[in-house]
Amino acid sequence: MGLILEYNWELFILIELLSIGALILFGIFRYFFNKPRLSIMFIFFFLFMVILEGLLGLYVYHQTGEISTFQIVVTVFIIYAFTFGIFDFIRLDRWMRRKIGTLRGVELLSDKDYKIIERNNNPKYIAKKYRKSSYIHLFIFVTVQAILWIIGTESIAEIKMYLSDFSWIEKGVAKESPYPNDVTFGIGIIWGIVFIADFIYSWSYTLFPK
Repeated sequence: MGLILEYNWELFILIELLSIGALILFGIFRYFFNKPRLSIMFIFFFLFMVILEGLLGLYVYHQTGEISTFQIVVTVFIIYAFTFGIFDFIRLDRWMRRKIGTLRGVELLSDKDYKIIERNNNPKYIAKKYRKSSYIHLFIFVTVQAILWIIGTESIAEIKMYLSDFSWIEKGVAKESPYPNDVTFGIGIIWGIVFIADFIYSWSYTLFPK
């Protein structure tokens, strides 16, 4: 088991490469070789790899007893896989059908697919879609963070104190923060950074339409 700790990054990269390979093989077997049932196996393999990443992160945390860059990166990848990654996969699937269909000389896209492609090229629709996703992300972010802060604090007054003074972020210690433990502290901080970046990115389509 010591090898897992020693080569945790290498194992993580290997799992990621296998995950990407599974998605590529899914498209190839589904649309190039016309094997839809077999292609589903690669989706299950992809999900298994994501779960394996989570187990790897938990194992490293269990052995070290501390939140490190490794656990944070694993957490971000898992959150992405089950949120924005789903929509990216749908777009990738449509792109692969278009390319593979062209190579095979067959039509793999439906009229609905072409309408979606045309709609996705509309700047107003893109801006509206990203605004909507930012609202959903905002609601989930605030709700989960509020629950964590309520668990990690003893009163509303204490929460207000943390909201008025963010010096606890610079200290980087869970005991000095509104979070109940190191795990939630690490996740909360990283999620906050990701949320800010995503919110700015989402609204850039409204403020600077293409």
